[in-house]
Amino acid sequence: MTSATITKIIEQGERFVSGQRLPFQTLELVKPDKTSVIIELEATPQTSIQLYRVGDKVWLDSAATTTSNPKSSWIITDYNRQEPLLVLALLFAVLVIGIGKWRGFWSLIALGLSFLIITFFTVPLITTGWNPILISILTAVLILPVNFYLSHGWQLKTHLALGSTILALIITSFLAQVFIQTAHLTGMASEEAGFLLVENPDLINFQNLILAAVIVGALGILDDVTVSQTSVVFELKAANPNFNWRELYRRGMKIGQDHISSMVNTLVLVYAGAALPLLLLFSRSSKSFGELINSEIIAEEIIKTLTGSIGLIFAAPLTTLLAALVLNHPKFKKFSFSQSKESHSHPH
Repeated sequence: MTSATITKIIEQGERFVSGQRLPFQTLELVKPDKTSVIIELEATPQTSIQLYRVGDKVWLDSAATTTSNPKSSWIITDYNRQEPLLVLALLFAVLVIGIGKWRGFWSLIALGLSFLIITFFTVPLITTGWNPILISILTAVLILPVNFYLSHGWQLKTHLALGSTILALIITSFLAQVFIQTAHLTGMASEEAGFLLVENPDLINFQNLILAAVIVGALGILDDVTVSQTSVVFELKAANPNFNWRELYRRGMKIGQDHISSMVNTLVLVYAGAALPLLLLFSRSSKSFGELINSEIIAEEIIKTLTGSIGLIFAAPLTTLLAALVLNHPKFKKFSFSQSKESHSHPH
């Protein structure tokens, strides 16, 4: 496979075949070695073609002649999207570092390490037959300390946020497992699961894969809540060291309630946005609302969304209570709160 740029549209038009108007294109492309390639694209009554423009960057693959490409040993397999993706990634990195400074830099490092762990540890082991739940738990064990300590530093505030995240993750996982079982989800309702089933029919437990997805997905959202709530309690204690744990908890949860409502909304909308094509497809169905909700593919998304949201809701009081109790423990009565003045970043 090689990249190429379309430099000229030699011919473009439509032909009438069996009463149908079928488009065709003849393109000139230049590969990185400056050699030119001529490709003819022609739709048939059974197949369609993508119409390209001068300047489009594409991927080429060598192939035998095909129905839609009868005169060329090269075919266009897809657009080359590397350039816009790279520009977007650089823009993201510049903004994170520019606004977050060193915290932003270390957040990017943590994000990169999390990506490497998922790409080279989580995915390969699951596809070779390891239990998805076990691997997702090990993934969390690897990602959480890396994410927290690189992003927020080695300090009491980070220790408390990490502990709270682990507790909330356990609650989320337990709830997800209970409702995956009671709803009789198989994990094989999606198109992606169908492809995996064909390629690895006996290797992957698809029901466990749902729970694994919940665990990995919860890592990022729980981070946001636990770090924020810990910081709130530290700031309250720094502002008035005489606050007891009850007062810290009460005041911290006033802010936590706002955080919960906004984050739950965010989580639901993220899932809804990801499932929008599916929702549009079901909206054209003749089935009733109850029948649609009962379908496995919709029920699976609902369980993922609600168990993740419940974990998020538990995380706020858990974190606030843990931080309030620890900061009022005699061991920490003379604790220096200067570190609580540091802002925290969100490496998502």
